[in-house]
Amino acid sequence: MEKNYKVLYEPIKIGKLEIKNRYVLGPMGPGGMCNEDGSFNERGIEFYVERAKGGTGLIMTGVTMVENNIEKCALPSMPCPTINPLNFITTGNEMTERIHAYGAKIFLQLSAGFGRVSIPSIVGKVAVAPSPIPHRFLPGVTCRELTNQEVKEYVKAFGESAAIAKKAGFDGVEIHAVHEGYLLDQFAISFFNHRTDEYGGSLENRLRFACEVVQEIKRRCGEDFPVSLRYSIKSFIKDWCKGGLPDEEFEEKGRDIPEGIEAAKILVEAGYDALNGDVGSYDSWYWSHPPMYQKKGLYLPYNEILKNTVDVPIITAGRMDDPELASEAILSGKTDMIALARPLLADAEIPNKILQGKCETIRPCLSCQEGCMGRLQNFATVSCAVNPACGREKDYAIEKAENIKKVLIIGGGVAGMEAARVAAIRGHEVILLEKNSYLGGNIVPGGVPDFKDDDRALAKWYEVTLKDLGVEIRLNVTASKESIKEFQADEVLIATGSNPKALTVEGADNVYSAEDVLMGRKAVGDKVVIIGGGLVGCETALWLRKQNKEVTIIEMQDDILQIGGPLCHANHDMLHELIRYNNIDVITGSYINKKTDKGFVVNSNGQESVIDADSAIVAIGYLSQKDLYDNIRFDIPKAKLIGDANKVQNIMYAIWNAYEVAKNI
Repeated sequence: MEKNYKVLYEPIKIGKLEIKNRYVLGPMGPGGMCNEDGSFNERGIEFYVERAKGGTGLIMTGVTMVENNIEKCALPSMPCPTINPLNFITTGNEMTERIHAYGAKIFLQLSAGFGRVSIPSIVGKVAVAPSPIPHRFLPGVTCRELTNQEVKEYVKAFGESAAIAKKAGFDGVEIHAVHEGYLLDQFAISFFNHRTDEYGGSLENRLRFACEVVQEIKRRCGEDFPVSLRYSIKSFIKDWCKGGLPDEEFEEKGRDIPEGIEAAKILVEAGYDALNGDVGSYDSWYWSHPPMYQKKGLYLPYNEILKNTVDVPIITAGRMDDPELASEAILSGKTDMIALARPLLADAEIPNKILQGKCETIRPCLSCQEGCMGRLQNFATVSCAVNPACGREKDYAIEKAENIKKVLIIGGGVAGMEAARVAAIRGHEVILLEKNSYLGGNIVPGGVPDFKDDDRALAKWYEVTLKDLGVEIRLNVTASKESIKEFQADEVLIATGSNPKALTVEGADNVYSAEDVLMGRKAVGDKVVIIGGGLVGCETALWLRKQNKEVTIIEMQDDILQIGGPLCHANHDMLHELIRYNNIDVITGSYINKKTDKGFVVNSNGQESVIDADSAIVAIGYLSQKDLYDNIRFDIPKAKLIGDANKVQNIMYAIWNAYEVAKNI
């Protein structure tokens, strides 16, 4: 282990509770991890225990509701101790006992709820808030103002929930949250809180709700029972449902840093023992849930301010998986603890692997948010794009095969590599053939932009992993029916992937695929037209704009990122805003007709215009490459199609589908 990394494994105290190292499992919505009565189910228990087993010092659970009457959530969605306290204690105790066996500690994250940011699929089309303000996601819905008595009921429910958590063996609680624009945060921010009673007006009054919560918990559970607070020093709210980008100048409508400093002092004085700090809000969700377009360690400048403001431990998340960045942040006084949320979904063993000097074996988080936040907002469950077993550790574990087979895999993209990995773990003899001189398939060109370095890291991780597992890899080999037969394999998996769709533009000989441009095979000039405003088109446009190219996107839909865009709102919204902020022209409802000596002719609802450009880049999707499968499927009926060769989707489904097939060989 690197000498500097040792600081990551020094113990630290939150209040009087000692944590064995500086690693924290960052809190995430525990979708799919609880029963209908609000208790943790087996999936939830296995999920948290797996992260403790992986070496994390402090486990933070995700959102746990303190009541389910004022803001009624459909169940099962989030845990809630007060619905069935006895069963919550029973299941919670089973979990905390197992977590403690690994020397880890665990806090239950208690929440006042969503307020104006309630998820319609969970709460429905009604919402509460400090004041009658617009709902974040439901146009035309105005939130109902909470009564003074309901606020006091919430405070009491926090105390009851903390007492239940303590009895269940939890070592402390975290309060969710004066951050991200949840209900407690809405009370704290004047933009949302227009009350004239004791919970509105001055900063002290707006923070009264959060202060009474910690005081009630200390009264019920004792002064030594630690209470952390999820806290945002800055909101990045430009206006209703509009966030500010990095380096963008705008008037902060939420909490800005000067008020954030004063608020932190008040909250710590009220009794909070640690601040789990970030920045952002639901109006600027790409700060609270940073996509790959955000810098690594993006919260450090803000949490350094907190560190210099209050005398309690500061916990920092925000793409902090690089141990060099994490250790330097602690050594330089920017933070005290490192929270990993999504990275520990991708690889639960990160703390152990760093301690053992095996950093190259850490499976990288892509910050794609497809399996975590995207699935949570759409399906109320949490998993991980690169780790299909996440959130279903016991049900979806890889087991050794009873009968060892010879497995031949054609194609070295993510589906082929994942299938090879899983089959090898099961004990099979695996041979992988790849026609190119490198592994990775479409993530190689896709990983060219600087903000996609984790895609490149994933390809490297597969190379290291497959080598360690003894998978035989043959590059520069094009498979045929005859050569496949010669292998006499017991199982054949066809993972030949997909190729970019081509487009011919009349009169043009300077039209290239995005892949050719990204791989440096074609030079595009200084003025570029991109045909297609999906994910590949937009990311290529952003990459070229950073090279000072003049870029125009032509899209047939009425907006960009409508087809094949990111599942998670944070990724979608930030990329959309970056296109605007970087002055990339977008012409929607249009297509390119032809090219003349004056330029590319754009047709917009029958009206033609001309764009002078040096080249055009085609990014209109991909086509499955299944010619080989079609050629062999009757001669080798045991062959199976996996990944994009089966159906063009995204990295997550390529990996998940390959995992499903290979784990059953």
